[in-house]
Amino acid sequence: MSKSTGNFLTLTQALDKFSADGMRLALADAGDTVEDANFVEAMADAGILRLYTWVEWVKEMIANRDSLRSGPANTFNDRVFASEMSAGIMKTDQNYEK
Repeated sequence: MSKSTGNFLTLTQALDKFSADGMRLALADAGDTVEDANFVEAMADAGILRLYTWVEWVKEMIANRDSLRSGPANTFNDRVFASEMSAGIMKTDQNYEK
């Protein structure tokens, strides 16, 4: 929260207004630069909307899972996807070994 921007809220007020998930998203976005970390209410609102959209998409995918593609993953796109995932995993492993 920031008194300088006029959006001072207690933790309880913020949780009641945005929920725990909205707070997590907004707080994760606050302070990503060298400037003072400020809680932005618009980010909390946008985060809640993104979460809602994602949940609705997941429900839709679960309801339509029988119509999704099945069978062996041997198309060109499947091989490119697997290659990119393997490359990403290797990069991550190299960063953690240092």
